[in-house]
Amino acid sequence: MFEKILIANRGEIACRVIRTARRMGIKTVAVYSDADKNALHVEMADEAVHIGAAPSAQSYLLIDRIVDACKKTGAQAVHPGYGFLSEKREFQEALAANGIAFIGPDAHAIQAMGDKIESKKLAKAAGVSTVPGYLGVIADDSEAVTIARDIGYPVMIKASAGGGGKGMRVAWNDEEAREGFRSATNEARSSFADDRVFVEKYIQQPRHIEIQLLADGQGTCLYLHERECSIQRRHQKVIEEAPSPFLDAATRKAMGEQAVALANAVQYKSAGTVEFIVDAERNFYFLEMNTRLQVEHPVTELITGLDLVELMIRVAAGEKLALRQEDIKLDGWAIEARVYAEDPFRNFLPSTGRLSQYRPPAEDPNVRVDTGVFEGGEISMYYDPMIAKLCTWGPTRDEATARMREALDQYYIRGVSHNIPFLASLMANQRFVDGRLTTNFIAEEYPNGFHASDLPPEDPAILVAVAAVIHRALNDRDIQISGKLPGNKVTVRDDWVVVLDGTAHPVHLHEAGAEGKRVAYAVEIDGARHTVRSDWHIGEPLFRGTVDEHTVCVQVDRLGIGYRLHHSGAQAVVKVLTPNAARLDALMPVKAPPDMSKFLLSPMPGLLVSLAVAEGQEVKAGEVLAVVEAMKMENILRAAQDGTVAKIHAAPGSSLAVDQKIVEFA
Repeated sequence: MFEKILIANRGEIACRVIRTARRMGIKTVAVYSDADKNALHVEMADEAVHIGAAPSAQSYLLIDRIVDACKKTGAQAVHPGYGFLSEKREFQEALAANGIAFIGPDAHAIQAMGDKIESKKLAKAAGVSTVPGYLGVIADDSEAVTIARDIGYPVMIKASAGGGGKGMRVAWNDEEAREGFRSATNEARSSFADDRVFVEKYIQQPRHIEIQLLADGQGTCLYLHERECSIQRRHQKVIEEAPSPFLDAATRKAMGEQAVALANAVQYKSAGTVEFIVDAERNFYFLEMNTRLQVEHPVTELITGLDLVELMIRVAAGEKLALRQEDIKLDGWAIEARVYAEDPFRNFLPSTGRLSQYRPPAEDPNVRVDTGVFEGGEISMYYDPMIAKLCTWGPTRDEATARMREALDQYYIRGVSHNIPFLASLMANQRFVDGRLTTNFIAEEYPNGFHASDLPPEDPAILVAVAAVIHRALNDRDIQISGKLPGNKVTVRDDWVVVLDGTAHPVHLHEAGAEGKRVAYAVEIDGARHTVRSDWHIGEPLFRGTVDEHTVCVQVDRLGIGYRLHHSGAQAVVKVLTPNAARLDALMPVKAPPDMSKFLLSPMPGLLVSLAVAEGQEVKAGEVLAVVEAMKMENILRAAQDGTVAKIHAAPGSSLAVDQKIVEFA
């Protein structure tokens, strides 16, 4: 077994590999860029080596820097994680040339299956069902249009070396094919240093279901059941679960056996994943093979009881798998939600900055948090905006879903925007609950983007009652202040008015007993009686307790004279006032926000790549105004209406803050 391994990655996957290596008694080496000097994976590893500047092309994608780090530290093997160099044949070959083991497949398998074009050719030759498409390299956007017409719209334009949703576009007509080819090519070049793309038929209403493989290169290749990954946004997975609520045993077996046959064709070794598109009739088509560990591997670990990273390390060290296919269990249900630093209310634009407060839910056998961040850490503009992978397990899908809802309520993040409200909405969506999923799920369920109205409806009495109890606790503390003059006894009133999102609710409450630290309150709201029990103490950001015997977890932030409460993905601004103060509050004028309709504002922090207009130029609605790049993704900004450019406020190459002015219209 290896004594020391290097992790050629960053963030949560580097931390995840380190945890398993530590449990196995293996020392670890982290590598880091300028931006990751104080990152969690650097802190966790036994050693750390600086490998370059913040951009990944100047650090994590430099093979020679990784090899040098291995030589300096004496690392005997490298785990590549996912992304970066994990599917680069040249990386495996460079390590082998220096006597360093690669914890992954051999170069020939990476080359044959890691390239989407070549893997489809190989799969087709092996008799595997594939999606109709053009597998040759496309020269330019005109050829892309010609090919798309021959296949028939809609088509999918995809980067050959792509992954993580980057370098992918769906085109429904010639114009979208041209633009999609250009954008996919640019993103592929930026993210993978490989600008080849191909075109295939876009199957409507498909499911994305993948088979996890594990092979030792010594005759044993196993399938570890499937993962349902259909809930995607911009072709990037958001929710994954294992098993799929759609497959039956026969289809699961057929897909698994076909995936194994494909892996055996290239003498595959290590963990890998074969992805399929599955239609409404459970017909499945080979999509691609990922010759690495998948982001969503934890859900497979939760239902099988296996540690895929440990098994990858053992296989790389030459050990033979001691498992047989019949040993692979399918126990319960697991769900993974990807928690991202992005603003779901602003079309999921990335959010960078510092995590001023960060408290993930407590882990236990039913809740798992894979993260690479910490309180006070920074979400950098240079890398993927993932904060964590939140996973829950339950004996049934319903129980795993219920635990996910609870865990999302407990996930406390401040300092950057995050997508937890959207994840909470997904968990409560009836179509998700029913398991009626396709890769079009988000586009169909949220056709106009995500809004507060998409959150699950909540009984306002819950937040009103919690706000009243919180305010009562603060007042109880205030009257206990020392140094009061004799005869000046102060009591806490029982009658209040809770103003929740502008609506006033008369409240009467009093303490109704205690059980240890858990205090009960009788709360009357708008004439209806409720009972609240909690051991919450002042300063704690999470109010845990029960409202009418229903367990609740409400996030609490002090906001001037009121509070901001978060529950089930929704947030509400609350004020608790005396009846007289509430009457006066209702008379206060509401300040109107400034009119910014004459400006093109940057919707995200990022880099202004290009500007397509000049001062004095007339523009029409829909015309391209600018391109902003953030998190390796190009975002095209278009004119919302006809107008004339009055002033340019930012030049190409500028770093933009969210809502920064770019163009002003007359």
